[in-house]
Amino acid sequence: MPTGRDGSIRLFGFAGIDVFLHWSWFLVAVYEIQSRSGRYSSILWNILEYLALFLIVLLHEFGHALACRQVGGNANRIVLWPLGGVAYVDPPPRPGATLWSIAAGPLVNVVLVPVLLVALSACRSAGLAATAPDLFRLLRSIAWINGGLLIFNILPIYPLDGGQILRSLLWFVLGRARSLMAAAVLGLLGAVAFIGLAVWRQDLWLGAIALYMAMNCWAGFKNAQTLLSMAKIPRRAGFTCPTCNTAPPVGTYWKCTQCTQAFDPFETGAVCPYCRAQYPTTQCLDCGRRHAIHEWASASIAVPQF
Repeated sequence: MPTGRDGSIRLFGFAGIDVFLHWSWFLVAVYEIQSRSGRYSSILWNILEYLALFLIVLLHEFGHALACRQVGGNANRIVLWPLGGVAYVDPPPRPGATLWSIAAGPLVNVVLVPVLLVALSACRSAGLAATAPDLFRLLRSIAWINGGLLIFNILPIYPLDGGQILRSLLWFVLGRARSLMAAAVLGLLGAVAFIGLAVWRQDLWLGAIALYMAMNCWAGFKNAQTLLSMAKIPRRAGFTCPTCNTAPPVGTYWKCTQCTQAFDPFETGAVCPYCRAQYPTTQCLDCGRRHAIHEWASASIAVPQF
C-alpha cells in the first residue's frame, strides 16, 4: 500500500487533509488511456474520462476523511494510486465512529448517482447526443464509473468499504477483536473467489486487486489474533485510556526508545528504570492513542458520559 511520503507527490491540501499522487499512477494512466483510444474522436476525451474516474475516487476518499474527523478521529492524508485511493483514517475505537467513517465514502457515490442521472437526462433532452457526441459519451461513462465504483465498494468483502461496514456492525455484537476476525475470514474467502475470477477472465488488474484484498485480509486476521491475545492479559486497576476507556495491561509491554529495554510505565511513572528516560505520554496498546500518565489516572475516576 502506498504512503503519503515515499514515492508520492503532494498535489494540494484541503481542510487540513493533504492529497498525494503516487508516481506509479502516471505509468498506469498512460497505459489505460492508450488502451481506450478509439472510443472518442480525440484522445483528449480519454484523458478527461480517466481524470474523472480519479476525481470520483478523490471525492469518495474525502467522504471517509471528513467523516472521521467529524467523530473526533485523525485523518490528514489521502493517496491516489493505480488501484484507486486510500484515505488514512484513524477514527475513535468505537463501532459507531468507525461505521460512520467508513460508510461516508460510499454515501458520496450515492449522492452522485441522481446528480449524474439528472445531468445525463438534461444533455439528452438538449440533443447533445447528436450535436456533441463525445461530451455526451463522456458524461454517460462518468455515470457508469460512479455506479460501478459504488457497487464494487459495498461488496461485503474486507477490506472494501462493504466489508468494513460489516465489521463495524458486527462490532456492536461480537466486540472489536472477534468482529475483525469474522470480517477478515469472510474477506479471505471473497479474495480467493476474486482470484479465481481473475484467472478465468485472464484479467491482470482484477488479479492485482484480489491480491491486494487478500494481503489486507491476512493483516486484519493477524491483527485480530493480537487483539484477542491482548484481551486475555490481566489489566491494571486505577488507570484507563481516556480515548477507548480500556485499562492498560499489567506487564512490560512498552519499550524504551533510547535503551530498547522493556518496562511498565504505569509502575515507574512513565520513566524508564534502566536509562531514566522520561516519557510525557504513554501509548494505549489497544487503540494506539497517546496520553500523559495523569490523564490515564483521571480517566479511571471520571463519571461515564452516555
